[in-house]
Amino acid sequence: MSHFAVVAPPLYSHFQALEALAVTLIGRGHRVTFVHRAAARPLIRDARINFTAIDTPTAAFRSGHRAFAMRASALSIRRVIVDMAASTDELASALPPLLDRLGVDAVIADQMEAAGGLVAEGVGLPFVSVACALPVDREAGLPLPVMPFSYATDARARQQYAASERIYDWLMRPHARVIATHAARFGLGRREALHHCLSPLGQISQTPATLDFPRQALPAHFHAVGPLRSPTSARGGRWTIDADRPFVFASFGTLQGHRFGLFEKVARACRRIGARLLVAHCGGLTAHQARRLQSRGATFVTDFADQHAALAQADAVVTHGGLNTVLDAITAETPMLVIPLAFDQPGVAARVAWHGLGERASRFASAGQIAEGLSRLLASDDYRQRLAASREGLISAGGVERAARLVEAALVTRTAGDARATGQAAQPQPAVVS
Repeated sequence: MSHFAVVAPPLYSHFQALEALAVTLIGRGHRVTFVHRAAARPLIRDARINFTAIDTPTAAFRSGHRAFAMRASALSIRRVIVDMAASTDELASALPPLLDRLGVDAVIADQMEAAGGLVAEGVGLPFVSVACALPVDREAGLPLPVMPFSYATDARARQQYAASERIYDWLMRPHARVIATHAARFGLGRREALHHCLSPLGQISQTPATLDFPRQALPAHFHAVGPLRSPTSARGGRWTIDADRPFVFASFGTLQGHRFGLFEKVARACRRIGARLLVAHCGGLTAHQARRLQSRGATFVTDFADQHAALAQADAVVTHGGLNTVLDAITAETPMLVIPLAFDQPGVAARVAWHGLGERASRFASAGQIAEGLSRLLASDDYRQRLAASREGLISAGGVERAARLVEAALVTRTAGDARATGQAAQPQPAVVS
């Protein structure tokens, strides 16, 4: 039995995926402890998973990630970068003695929190990197995950990708300085960015080849396993479907559920095309706002809905482009209208559109433009055909059970890969639809 520490940003979607991996490892006889500020404790739902708070608990991450979610101005983005740097600094300072006190054997490090890989390497612990969002692994000729660009190989596109990368790195300088400072303290080589803190033993990604842009330079120990999900039985929703009318599901995730204005445009769009609409706002709206949405055209408005059940019934989904939701939509073969709002959502939206799994729209789109996008999704069978093909690759990727085997292989035996890993870096080239 091994004791694994999990280090990840305190975001529900990341903790949800890593919790599924943790529960699977616990079922295989291991111990798992999540380590972060005390305010992140409620994100852990399964009592079998341990949680240990670092010595400097603070609720700062809540305001920081909320600011990034709002994305209201350059100042809010700057604030998030500063908060991100502060979180990495706190964790990188607190983790070495804490991991030693806990008797940790290895680390499972989310790619989006540099401290996990940085500290593990610094104190000599084996570690695996997990990409709960789009992988941060960089490759010449590909846009960064946070960028909205589609895939192209011409000179103009490559120049655009390179220029945006320089701007991103300039904005991320506060975070880069923190990483470089701790890397020097540990006696490591050059470390200045998230992609400098990835595991040499194993990288696990939720993003399948059938969703990512074509990659040519992934390391041999990179494994796209698909969604990290615990086995669950879908509970039926309390909505009644009218077979004569399209059914649309709309959700913008746990951080974006407050966007009443956007939900309102979706409701008006569904009324315009005669579709029934289920809105799940994840507790972001008031009861008054929920009633207003129903007066604008929403059929059902709730805080939380069983997403798997809703997607299974829906003819289309309107989503912010969170990777977990997109992967669930592919599994359900539900065409997507992606309206990206923050984080890597612009990159996810670009990939969904490029693969022809749905369409993307601006958050500033009118109700009429949203209606047009939904009408195209509902009128064509091409989206569902491509989704069915993508789903096959998703299901065959191995999921959380394969991820657990990879963790054991890389962290327990300190070797990279598993029996199914060969050839994972070579990815099929999809038909381009844009």
